[in-house]
Amino acid sequence: MIKSRSPILFSFFLALAMSACQVPKRALPQSDLSVPETYDGNHDSTNIGITRWETFFADDELNALIADALRNNPDLHMAIQRIEMAQAGILAAQGALLPSVGVDVAAGGRKYGKYTMDGVGNWDTNFSPNIDSKQKIPTGFLPDYYLGLRSSWEVDLWGKLKLQRQAAYNRFVASEHGRNLIVTGLIAEIAREYYHLLTLDSELAIMRYNIDQQTKARETVENLKQAGRANELAVNQFEAQLLNTKGIAIKVSAEIVATENRLNNLVGRFPQPIHRGEPLRLRTFPKTIAAGIPAQMLNRRPDVLMARNELLAAHSELQAADLAFLPSLNISADVGLQAFKGGLIFNPGSLAYGLLGGLSMPVLNRKGLKANQKVREAETKEALLQYNKIVLSGFNEIHADLNRLNKLSEMYHLKTQEVAQLRNAVLVSHDLFVVGAANYLELITAQNSVILAEMDLISIREQQFLALLQLYRSLGGGWQ
Repeated sequence: MIKSRSPILFSFFLALAMSACQVPKRALPQSDLSVPETYDGNHDSTNIGITRWETFFADDELNALIADALRNNPDLHMAIQRIEMAQAGILAAQGALLPSVGVDVAAGGRKYGKYTMDGVGNWDTNFSPNIDSKQKIPTGFLPDYYLGLRSSWEVDLWGKLKLQRQAAYNRFVASEHGRNLIVTGLIAEIAREYYHLLTLDSELAIMRYNIDQQTKARETVENLKQAGRANELAVNQFEAQLLNTKGIAIKVSAEIVATENRLNNLVGRFPQPIHRGEPLRLRTFPKTIAAGIPAQMLNRRPDVLMARNELLAAHSELQAADLAFLPSLNISADVGLQAFKGGLIFNPGSLAYGLLGGLSMPVLNRKGLKANQKVREAETKEALLQYNKIVLSGFNEIHADLNRLNKLSEMYHLKTQEVAQLRNAVLVSHDLFVVGAANYLELITAQNSVILAEMDLISIREQQFLALLQLYRSLGGGWQ
């Protein structure tokens, strides 16, 4: 009998070995992007992205807003819950590697027909001299009671379950980087609104200063009118200019309130006044800005790190899908107390146990496995393309930010000179108008020109700080 089974066992294990050889190991897809070694020819590895946000901003009021937001922002709390879910996925994948054991308490029964093998066998057994009174089978309805432990275990022969665990771990790491991405976005958004608030404060100060100057100019024109040196048209023009400036001041004041509300919403609190630091025009802007080298970006940007771990997870799931075609070894066991009489369930003779092990391999219905394999292949390719897209976008962002900072520096220098010239023009035109050497339109034009130039100057200063903020975020700063 043993000899007759040997060829069958040999053929089985041979088929098993051949099927194992038919699943090639897939190499991790590599990005074909050739990232430049530098952004602008500078190989200095100094990088503002490694600076902590508390040090980078150096503004106690702004830092206090960011600290409150990191504690209270709803989006950030939701990201933390996604991390918890990903961590639970790791526990589930780890549990799949271990046997499952459960307590089983069951009670049931069945009535066998008289003309069945079970019915005849049970009736006939009761007449056997080999059983005692406790072993007699109840006639009619036959109860069945069970109390014990049942266990099942899929032995990880090929490492499929370990790959699934690795995929779950990479998803977890990706979720942590996703949280860091939300942190950097939140910090950047708060700083952006805060800088805009400081800009609006400066614009309002400009409006109030010019309202004061235009009020004086209108009074001067009224005096000149009374002296016969000016007419009602000049008075109307100066009055209209003053009203227009007051209207702009009201508009700016309304935008200040709206900006404060947006900041409070980001911080996760109800509307309240926002405390500010010194105005942007009084702040020293760095003369040199270090961006480091692209290799640092690949290891610091949360979105790049997130995409990389998503790729690793997709690759592990693809490998597990390949291994699903191989035979699986399942072992089940049970031990407990079983009896057909409730009073005998705790009798030592009711002890029952079993052990079963078997190999199973999909043969006919493999379409579901093939479909899953195709899905995993597409997911892996998509993850690689997403990684390439993020790397390319990140490099271009940094390159654009550096160029924008350079251009804004030139613009600010020129606009500063323009404002100085226009302020002097206002003084000159006022003196000329008083002595009658210039008409009122020239004075109005000079006053309007300096207002526009001063507003532009503040706007450029705001753009400089926003560009620096964007570069800081693009370099992977803010989450640590």
